[in-house]
Amino acid sequence: MQNSEILALAADHAGYKLKESVKQWLEQAGYRTVDYGTHSEASMDYPDVVHPMAEAVAAGTHERAVVICGSGIGVSIVANKHKGVRCALCHNSELAQLSRMHNNANVLAMGARFLTTDEAILILKAFLETPFEGGRHQKRVEKI
Repeated sequence: MQNSEILALAADHAGYKLKESVKQWLEQAGYRTVDYGTHSEASMDYPDVVHPMAEAVAAGTHERAVVICGSGIGVSIVANKHKGVRCALCHNSELAQLSRMHNNANVLAMGARFLTTDEAILILKAFLETPFEGGRHQKRVEKI
């Protein structure tokens, strides 16, 4: 199954291995990806890869994205600096569902030091498969 959506990915050195696992799962599931880096476990500064990725989401180049660092906190802060980006740091699939249903989150942040690959995939699936409910939530999203 080929999905027309192209998902952006970005991670720092602490999130590199999980990003690679997520990328492999996405591609096997039929998604196309654009990897903004990093491309190794060498120490680097996460804003260097998250800013360009978030700019692309804000510009409409990508509908959704995944960002990963050790805690998920740093990458989510950077992504949320961009107008039109609604990045949600999720530690379980229920939070991922709510981030989509109520907030129309378009970027998923995860903390590699706190999740197994299997847990991250469950969170990612919930994020990808859950639609935005709109309705009363739409006016709230517009106020962001």
